[in-house]
Amino acid sequence: MRSLRHTIADDLRSQITTGELTAGTRLPSEPQLATHYKVSTPTLRNALALLQAEGLIEKIHGKGNFVRHPLRRLTYTGGRLTPDGDLHVTIRTTNLRARGHLIPLLKVPSRALLTEFFCVTHQGESPHSLARIYVPRDLAPAELHWHRSGVSQSRDRVSARLPTPEEASTLRISSALAVLSITRVSTDNTGRVVEAALLVLPSDRTDALFDTHHVTNEKGQEG
Repeated sequence: MRSLRHTIADDLRSQITTGELTAGTRLPSEPQLATHYKVSTPTLRNALALLQAEGLIEKIHGKGNFVRHPLRRLTYTGGRLTPDGDLHVTIRTTNLRARGHLIPLLKVPSRALLTEFFCVTHQGESPHSLARIYVPRDLAPAELHWHRSGVSQSRDRVSARLPTPEEASTLRISSALAVLSITRVSTDNTGRVVEAALLVLPSDRTDALFDTHHVTNEKGQEG
């Protein structure tokens, strides 16, 4: 027997997929929905969380729950994000000093001068993904360039995890939805770190593509 939260989620999902509830529609308030389905507010919120995790609805603080527009997908390959459809980016620039995890990440002394570019990709009015990009202050450009010159090598560390409360709030996603966390460190030909990028990509709208190049030796064997 299905739980109440799954039964409620099934009903709302059906209304969304059949077009009864269209993209951009504001759902009734949570107390109204709880009364309609004759459940407690926590049970109702658990049902909504399932739909948030599926990318069908989003909760906007102070406004309520809305049916999402179909999600654009991003493909991450070779250090580049390729969007499927029209997305736009807002960038906030902050000057700060290295501390905590930034010190070993950029291989700089404590309190070294850095510039942070905080980037949020949007689909319409809805946040889609985010990135924090750190550059030593003496190398920081006036404007962020997605493909920096002088980079000799880049290394990506990719992991799946749950979002932090700040990330879930910024991206308007459920705290139960896994995100793809990518740490990309770029160095120049002297080995100096010239940029470190921390990307957070929700799993319901991201594909990661990895290319493997096989080297064949003179005898025709892969090495």
